[in-house]
Amino acid sequence: MTGIIRRNKNMTYDVVIIGGGPAGMMTAGRAGERGARVLLLEKNKSLGVKLLVTGNGRCNITNISADKKEKIDAYGKNSKFLFSAFSKFGVESTIDFFAELGVTTKTEDNGRVFPQSDRSSDVLSALATYLKKNKVEVRYGVEVKDVIKKGKKIEKIILANNEEILGKNFVIATGGKSYPDTGSTGDGYAWLKKLGHTINTPRPALTPIVVKEKHVKQLEGLSLEGVLLSVYARKKKIISRFGDIVFTADGVSGPAIIDLSNQVGLLLPVPVRLQIDLQPEIEVKELEKKMQNDFHQSNNKILKNYLNSFLPPKLVPVVLELTGISEDKRISTITKEERQALLSVLKEFSLEIVGLKDFKRAMLTAGGVETKEVDPKTMGSRLFQNLFLVGEILDLDGLSGGFNLQMCWSTGFVAGDSVSF
Repeated sequence: MTGIIRRNKNMTYDVVIIGGGPAGMMTAGRAGERGARVLLLEKNKSLGVKLLVTGNGRCNITNISADKKEKIDAYGKNSKFLFSAFSKFGVESTIDFFAELGVTTKTEDNGRVFPQSDRSSDVLSALATYLKKNKVEVRYGVEVKDVIKKGKKIEKIILANNEEILGKNFVIATGGKSYPDTGSTGDGYAWLKKLGHTINTPRPALTPIVVKEKHVKQLEGLSLEGVLLSVYARKKKIISRFGDIVFTADGVSGPAIIDLSNQVGLLLPVPVRLQIDLQPEIEVKELEKKMQNDFHQSNNKILKNYLNSFLPPKLVPVVLELTGISEDKRISTITKEERQALLSVLKEFSLEIVGLKDFKRAMLTAGGVETKEVDPKTMGSRLFQNLFLVGEILDLDGLSGGFNLQMCWSTGFVAGDSVSF
């Protein structure tokens, strides 16, 4: 994406925005729409680099339930912070906003909203049009070195080449630390900590889980749909969720695992266990009764073939290994103890969690600027009169499925709508 660059080193901009991701672009466009002289600084050679890879390149714009009160807890412990922003610019506003820019949308399973074209590039092009229409000046390949305060205001920013940029308002929209190859390296945390803001330790979120057991390597690539997942810490069940998973070389991933990963990250390093119910559609007593009947009705069927009748073939050798029962044993000779072992593995397939994948694999950063230090009605810093904080840099992290992009659109719009000039 290209834009007209008008450089005037003596100019004091109405709004200077650091970071050209979703939240930064929305802030810039809205402020420009109100008539502000806006400068948007991006250290990459183009805007929206991370936006292009969201939703596997399809851009999961929002989720139809993202701003519903019953779903607000999808954003974690600080979720109530978003009530005001969502009331000003929620899901319906987002869909209408992109429709006006020529991006029609469709809703898929679990409320996920995508562009009709399935192309994230269309979303980025629409935002580029929005910026150009509202005369936002964009500078690319610009690295910010420092943010300078004077009393209770931000006075200027210093670039890596020592150029100074003056402004009436400053917005930090640098995102978190996930996907560092896209430019999200957590720069904003250091500036804000130096300015006196509290930074709750950033950690990977929406990321695959790593487990201790080596037998998951045998299951690499295996997907399971509609299983019941439960996370335990110190033998206490913390959270459960139905969903789809996929085994990796050293753990588990997939939509349900991704959504559980933030809760797991909060629990570590205490011992944490993931329990998978491989047969959630049937209660354990019913499953035991069914197995008893099956075993008594067949004299010749061997255990391996029996398990293959209702389990993925790739999973059967691991189940047998965990039970210690020979694959060639006839099911009519299965003992009560062996039956209990089978039930235990089928209903409580257990994995010891040892960690999460790092920021390179994380879709999102948990942690960030303490929301108590930000006015939820304006996104303005409570420490500095002319500083605004938007998007992923805040200590807000939603579930996968469009929740986090909605948070960016909403906080960005509110900030752009609130700056005084």
